[in-house]
Amino acid sequence: MAQLKKLKKILPAFKVNMGGIVLDQALPHKKVDMIDPFLLVHHLEHKFDNNTKQANAGVPPHPHRGFAPVSFVFKGGVHHRDSTNVSSVIYPGGTQWMHAGKGIVHSERPAKEIAEAGETWELIQFWVNAPAKYKMTEAKYVGLDKDKTPTVCLSNDNVEVGVVAGQFQDLKGPIETFTPIMALRLTFSETGEVDIPVPASFNGFVYLLDGALTYNDDTSLKAKDLAWLDNEGEIVKLKATQNTRAILLAGEPINEPVATYGPFVMNEQSEIMQAMRDYQVGKMGKLDEVFE
Repeated sequence: MAQLKKLKKILPAFKVNMGGIVLDQALPHKKVDMIDPFLLVHHLEHKFDNNTKQANAGVPPHPHRGFAPVSFVFKGGVHHRDSTNVSSVIYPGGTQWMHAGKGIVHSERPAKEIAEAGETWELIQFWVNAPAKYKMTEAKYVGLDKDKTPTVCLSNDNVEVGVVAGQFQDLKGPIETFTPIMALRLTFSETGEVDIPVPASFNGFVYLLDGALTYNDDTSLKAKDLAWLDNEGEIVKLKATQNTRAILLAGEPINEPVATYGPFVMNEQSEIMQAMRDYQVGKMGKLDEVFE
């Protein structure tokens, strides 16, 4: 019989200012730099002023190399543009998964109508590391709408599980990853409960956007807690005590050296220096945004 997966630690998110954008950071944390293969977890919620211009909001063009920045959209809409000539707007319930590979330049703006109407933007961005042998592949962006995300309702329809990557029950997430990854979106009504199988070999965590959950019937989790999973055991048991939105991310650890600098994630410091040079001379492409 499968055992319940214990917790290593509960890591409360804390406020950080990223270039004038204040958000909640759950990872890296003062108690842990990364939960291999996951490098970063940012939770942003922001209400725009009325008549905000899209060109003046969000994150302007910037490069990435060596990992996958991923955004789960919860409110508003995110307009992704990149140097491979992709332009894609994803709305609540959808996902933007970008394998940065050997380099790409992209921007992340609120959808034009969201900014102009002064609506609220909410998303979680997390970074998934790539193994050395895949760090210099071609860049690839995948936009996944809510209606293309395999979803199941459980616990008398009090729990909704959306499968973005990996497997849950008989559902397989559409996103292809370089290493085994589970990426689930979870929505609970009060009293909803679910048991989620997570391989013992996987590292992972549950993060709550809001609400409250009981973990394994004995540990209380509150909004903006990151619950770091132990490797012992194979079942994550969650029960809501309030209406709750959460995500579960888990994956096979890569177990390679990690060198980082800003938007670049490689294995050695020399590779970081090369990434900086390549970006400066235009080898990651160029993004000229056009606003209507």
